[in-house]
Amino acid sequence: MPATVSPLWAYSLQLPQDPRAPGLARQTLRSVLRTHAMSALVETAELLAGELMANAYLYSDGPYTLRLRAMGPARLRVSVWDSNPHIPPPFGADFPSGTPQLGAERGRGLFLVRAYAANWGGYPLGGTGLYGDAGGKLLWVEVRA
Repeated sequence: MPATVSPLWAYSLQLPQDPRAPGLARQTLRSVLRTHAMSALVETAELLAGELMANAYLYSDGPYTLRLRAMGPARLRVSVWDSNPHIPPPFGADFPSGTPQLGAERGRGLFLVRAYAANWGGYPLGGTGLYGDAGGKLLWVEVRA
């Protein structure tokens, strides 16, 4: 009897503090989504995952984890854990309204989260043991077809 494949799945990828890691993670994301017939989400999911991973790489000094989780046949949650407990805008309450100013050095990438994610959130992790951490934060976005 053939095995049935669950429409709900999750993958986690631990990434080192290495400038090549986000590119490898984006390749993994593309492969996972195509394997699970979610190719329609690839472009947006890759953009948003890239922003979350760039934040983790730039603002934490250790490894970080990318997690992909199907929330339904056309809905994906992308989350990134890192060791820095600071919740950046737009995930925190201090996100300025409007677009970043022309030439702004910061805030442009995470502004894309507000523009393209169906939903987003973030919370500090106070040594809960999630993702093998001793704290830090978890940022997540949802992508829908």
